Parts: sequence; C-alpha cells; structure tokens
Amino acid sequence: MSKNTSITGKKWILKDFNQTDIEYLKDNYLLDEMTSRLLSIRKIDKSEIQTFLNPAIKNVLPNPDVLKDMEKSTERTCKSILNKEKIGVFGDYDVDGATSVALIGSYLKLLKHPFETYIPDRAKEGYGPSVFGITELISKNCKLIFTVDCGTLSFNPIKELKSKTDIIVLDHHQSEIKLPEAYSIINPNRHDDKSNLNYLCAAGVCFMFLISLNRKLRKNNWFKKNNIKEPDLINFLDLVSLGTICDVVPLIGLNRALVKQGLKVLNYKKNLGIKTLLDVCNIDADISTYHLGFVIGPRINAGGRVGKCSHGTNLLLEDDPKKTFKIASELNLYNLERKELEKNLMEKIQKKYTDLTNDPVLVLEGENWHEGVIGIIAARLKDKYNKPVIIISKKDKIGKASARSIQGFDIGSYIIAAAQENLLIKGGGHKMAGGFTISSSMIDKFKDFIIRKYVTKNIDLSKKKTILIDSEIAPSAVNLEFYDKINFLSPFGSGNPEPIFVINKIKKINSTIVGDKHIKSIFVGEDGTFIKSISFNSIDNELGSFLLKKDNKIVNIAGKLSLNDWRGKKNVEFIIDDISVNKNNEKMVPSSIG
Repeated sequence: MSKNTSITGKKWILKDFNQTDIEYLKDNYLLDEMTSRLLSIRKIDKSEIQTFLNPAIKNVLPNPDVLKDMEKSTERTCKSILNKEKIGVFGDYDVDGATSVALIGSYLKLLKHPFETYIPDRAKEGYGPSVFGITELISKNCKLIFTVDCGTLSFNPIKELKSKTDIIVLDHHQSEIKLPEAYSIINPNRHDDKSNLNYLCAAGVCFMFLISLNRKLRKNNWFKKNNIKEPDLINFLDLVSLGTICDVVPLIGLNRALVKQGLKVLNYKKNLGIKTLLDVCNIDADISTYHLGFVIGPRINAGGRVGKCSHGTNLLLEDDPKKTFKIASELNLYNLERKELEKNLMEKIQKKYTDLTNDPVLVLEGENWHEGVIGIIAARLKDKYNKPVIIISKKDKIGKASARSIQGFDIGSYIIAAAQENLLIKGGGHKMAGGFTISSSMIDKFKDFIIRKYVTKNIDLSKKKTILIDSEIAPSAVNLEFYDKINFLSPFGSGNPEPIFVINKIKKINSTIVGDKHIKSIFVGEDGTFIKSISFNSIDNELGSFLLKKDNKIVNIAGKLSLNDWRGKKNVEFIIDDISVNKNNEKMVPSSIG
C-alpha cells in the first residue's frame, strides 16, 4: 500500500498477516479468507482461537479465589449478611464506578439486605473515599463498607476510620507496594496479586466478588434457610459489560466473554434504568458496544460532570418507572450541557495555547476550568496530537488534574511516582488515564518531572501519523452479509480493534451536514455500486472541508463498517476515518470479497 499522506496528513499502512496462518484457519475452523486474515493480523494464538471465536464464560472463568483477599472479603461479607448488618457502598462517579455500585446494590436488593450508597461530589470532595464520605455511611449505621472503583490509594481516610467500621476495597487502579490499612483489598493490580486478571475494570472485579459471595452463601444453605431465590448472576452482565466498555479496558480473556454475553443480556433490557435511557435516546436497535460507549456511557457520566454525581448510580438501581424516567431525562439534558461546557473549554484552551506541537507531553493549566470536562478535553487532545495530555484546573492555589496517555507511557504509575516524590498532594490512575491534586506552586516542577520521564522512555512515535489498514474491500462489500462476517469477531474495543478497511477509486455524489457537526456522503464505485457513508465530528476539520467541496475527484476512503438499524430496517454504511486522492495502490492486497 502506498504511504503517501492523506487529507489528514496520515500514512496508510497495511497490517502484516501470515498466509500460512490464514490457510490453517480456513482448513481447521472452516473460516472464510477475510475472517482468517483478520485473525492472523490480531495474532491470536492457535491454542486460544476456539475461545476467541466462542468466548463462553464457563470456559474462561477462573476460581474467584485466585484474587488476593477474595476469601477473606467473602467471609466478612457473609458474616455481615448473617448478622443483618447494614452495608455501605462508596463509589466513583464515572460509569465503571456507577456500574460497580449498582452491581453490589442490585445483589443486596435481591437478598433483601439493607444497604446505603454514597457517591462523592466531584467538585467538593474529589475522587475516592474521604473521611467525610465514609463518616456519612458510618452515621447511617453501616458496619461494613465497600469502596468500589476507588480506595487503593486512600491511606489516610481508611487509617482514620478503620476502628469504626470494616472497609473492603474492590478496585482495579494501580497500587503502591504499601497498601491502605483496610480490612481487605481485592485488586488484580496490587503488586502481590497473582491472578493475571489485571485487565479487569472495577465492575469486573465486583462481579468476581459476587460469584465468590454467591457460592459461599449457597454452600452455607443461606438461600433455602431464608426462603430467598438465589440470584442468577448472568443477569448482572449488562452492568459488567457497560463498565468494561466505558472504562476502555482490553477486551481479552475473561473481559471478552463478559462483554459478549453481557450484550445478550443488555438486549433483554432487564435493567430498567438502561432500558429507559435507551428509550429517552430513541434507540430501538440491537444494543452494541457502540451504544454502550457512545450513547449510554456519556449520559451516565454526564451527571458526575455537571454536579449530579449520584444520578448515574441512582438510574441503574432505581425500580420505579416514573423516577427512572425523570433521572434518564435529566441525564440526557446534562449530556447536552456537558457538550456545551466541553466546547467552551476547548475554545479557551485553543485561544491560550496556540501551538501544542513542541512539548512531548502537554501540561495545560487554567483558572477555574470546569473539572467535569477536563478529562474529555485531555482525551481529544491526546487523540489529535498523539501525546500524553494533562489538564489542570486551578482554584485557590490548588490544581485538580485529569490525564490521558498513549500506548507505551504508563501515566498512572508516573502519577504515583510523582506523589511519592511529594510533587503532588495525591493522585493515581492506570496505564492510559489518571488524575491528581497539586499545589499550583508545584506545577512547573511536575511538568519537568513528567517530560523527563517521557523522554527517558524513548517512545517510538513513528506511528504518530498513521492509519493501520486491515484490508482493501470492494464497494460492493458494504453490505449486510459482509458486515455479519466481520461482526463475528466482535466485540471490538481495546485489545481487539475494529477492522479498518480501504475502498479505492470511488467518486463522491453528494455530501450533507447532519446533527450540526457530522457529514453524510454518498459515493459511487467503478462498478456502479453506491456507498452510504458518514464522517463524525468533521464539520470543523480537514475531512469536513474536503467532503463539502463541490468536486468529483476520484478518491479512496479508509474507515469502518457500521450497521444502521432503524425501526427494523437495516443497512450498512461506511464510517470515514480518512480520505486520500490519487493514491498509488501498488502494494494493496486485494480482498477476497466483491
């Protein structure tokens, strides 16, 4: 494939594959050429192919006890349930936090066991357990408190309150070698955990805990003794898959099976909150990872971003249809508010920082920037410049920061290292994202620290301006049959990227603006096949400018296939990621399709 630059300035590079592997897959698994090629590109080990193609939970689910502190945590919780002690659940305000709280809460509901939930206010309390928040749960007579999607680095609050209540941490964020003095800590990313489940999000960790707890209660004959039907944990996979997709953890191993099965549960729409939110958004198609990541997730997150931090959790736990509809409607409005806040802040940053190309790590700071959207802006700038981005909102000489990183630069571990060197007041995260609190006077020192760490990593940025292509396809391949073949390898996400295809030598018929910032286009191929396409969020960038020009140049498009399902009518369209003109296709390997 030619490596000439495109409209966005990126090079298109064909991914490597092994023809011997392709023939093996075709012969042994009766797969077609394209599916075999995509598997070869993803370098799926031969011993794992069957599991990848049929990710059944029963085949990949380990004994929950492989997680450090699982048995201890289960025993303590059983004691609490036996003694009818009220349980507190302290969570985070993002989707992974909300789904984790909802998992524990939903399970306790089915057990008819008393519990309280607490979600901190992002602006007033910040992330993670605080003395104030934990004390609130203690004041409601909670004898056992879970911290979910948080707590791994909460040394001071846990130490101060451990004599008043037992605290169990269910988390997945990176830890220090030293851990807080909690009753127990289940976290596959703690240094002494040997489970090899470090790719789980918090919802995944909570699900593993519920499996252990459910098993223990069954063994103790608790359900029969109390005349309570044993919960079917499969029904909780809708929440697990939502948290997994929205926390952008790798869709490998157990995660892949949890999401694959979770999507089936989601389409039964058993969770009233999720069902109502989909109804409010007028979604009546089969639920996919797209809907989780780009429809449901942003709206659950929106409450936390605009000051209604418990709304997401309340939606997922609520059983009353009227209350659920009210919460879902408000979250939908908050999402619109979030978009406006995001737009305004991006304009401020672009006005203040006119050149963001020089520093290898972007550390941007401003007074009273809205803390609820700095993470989204950091993610957008990270994608645009392909470098780690840290945005700090300052108020009263204290900065609250959100960070997003690129492959190869473990931002969470460096934030922890900076805290250990007293550059930060507190902070943490994981490989691709993190957050921290910092004194304004230390920002320059922190910037020097993080840039120095980045430079010493000597990260190869040769892929900075590239699009990796899975295959060329003919215009006629944009159809339901081919889409179903590709979708057989889903769910797609981190660890199993959605295939990117190129369609060559096509001509634009027309383009129209939809939804204020997207552009729909129709192309025609040399064989006369028409292709419906869409380019998202492109009205203000190079792609949008090109598509709206009135010309009829022969072009090539790179992107993904998408199923458009409206009121039972299905058609496939092409999502455009990039465009090139007069590309030399000398190295392009033809598709077997079309």
